[in-house]
Amino acid sequence: MTSRRTFMFLTLALIAGPGLAMAGEEKKKGGGITFVQMSTLTATVLRGDGHRGVMTVEVGVDIPDGALRAKAQISLPRLRAAYIQMLQAYASGLGPGGAPDADYIARVLQKETDRVLGKPGGKLLLGTILVN
Repeated sequence: MTSRRTFMFLTLALIAGPGLAMAGEEKKKGGGITFVQMSTLTATVLRGDGHRGVMTVEVGVDIPDGALRAKAQISLPRLRAAYIQMLQAYASGLGPGGAPDADYIARVLQKETDRVLGKPGGKLLLGTILVN
């Protein structure tokens, strides 16, 4: 029985090994050299059935100016905190089972982008907005 477990473990290690080694490396999803990818943002919402749910928003910022992009890379924690704070405030005012307004979210997060970076120059890009 032990040899069978050992065989299965070694087989799984050989199959999953290269994939696990690459999992430690953070890969950019896309968008080119001027695109700053951020991890998914989440906020708590009230679902139609009265239970709590989660709104997830994928965002990134396109910044052609290299100096401003470097500042954005350094300011990622501040950007993320500003985005989450605004999303949570918006989500708390969203009615039960209400659909999020992507245009409003984009406008508010763009204002936060300009505020945190200190000047305009970064274009906020929204990905998927999902309420679960």
